[in-house]
Amino acid sequence: MERVALYLQDSHDLRDGLDYVRYAEEKGFEAVWQAESRLVRDAIVPMAAYAAVTERIDIGSGVINNWTRNIGLLAATFLTLDDLAPGRVICGIGAWWDPLAKNVGIDRRKPLTAMRETVEVLRRLLNMERVTYHGEFHYVDGIELDVVHGRREPRDVRIMIGATGPKMMEMTGEIADGAVLNYCVPPEYNLMALEMLEAGAKKAGRTLDDIDRPQLVVCSVDHDHDKAIDYTRELLTQYLAQQPHIAKASGVSMDVVEKIQSILGWPATHEQIQAAKHLVPDDLIHRISASGTPDEARKKVKEYIDNGCTCPILYPVGGDFKLLIDTFAQN
Repeated sequence: MERVALYLQDSHDLRDGLDYVRYAEEKGFEAVWQAESRLVRDAIVPMAAYAAVTERIDIGSGVINNWTRNIGLLAATFLTLDDLAPGRVICGIGAWWDPLAKNVGIDRRKPLTAMRETVEVLRRLLNMERVTYHGEFHYVDGIELDVVHGRREPRDVRIMIGATGPKMMEMTGEIADGAVLNYCVPPEYNLMALEMLEAGAKKAGRTLDDIDRPQLVVCSVDHDHDKAIDYTRELLTQYLAQQPHIAKASGVSMDVVEKIQSILGWPATHEQIQAAKHLVPDDLIHRISASGTPDEARKKVKEYIDNGCTCPILYPVGGDFKLLIDTFAQN
């Protein structure tokens, strides 16, 4: 396992996250990715903090959405992050999901067109071009990043799309530097993803090898096998109910999803999760996550690599983040 990354979300104190990132850097991890999904922590503030306390590790958004930040502000934000960590910043961006987007007033119409426009304009701005672009979702006239202090040369910010569906996956292969493959899917899901990425890459005169393919992997590690499994069961209870696109990609029965949804509210309470978690079967946990003892977790993560993942992004579930980092340490 030559490459490995850490995924941080919101289950820990934010200041503790700085310690986890420094520890991951010390242990040879390639990158840290900060989540931005539900209405909890945004990705940018933690990313800036990680950049300020590290020297080598890459820092990615895993993933922000392309709907809620004006394109000029989006480019300025990643320019600023690159000022903090030159050449170490990755813009992971996705099309968000319903019902959350709808509930905050976002109409996710034509998601492919919207994403294509976002990537094109963002890339040109970070290339320090003066941009005029009259699209359906982005309309700008003669704008450029105005650097008063700092580097005026083009910025090396990689743009990776968090794609799940086949059409978005194909477009990712055509226009992005890589795909952030989703979590809570079985390893064989990647075979479809690789096929679509390759088809998109060919449109741009590239090959599949030109497309980086880091992948989020839910990873619950504990020396007690049953405890590790139970941690993941609680996580999946919430995800299957609130992120139906993940449930669909993982092949979960809609009957199971609907039963869980009938118990969980929004946001879900601890009591509701406890009441519904028995509906998540053991075989699903083993199929779509790397959960168990350190040896079991390493074996499952290798399945994702064997199916085309270039760098596992490990999402720690449970209390001992440092045990997970030690389990996958590169030095």
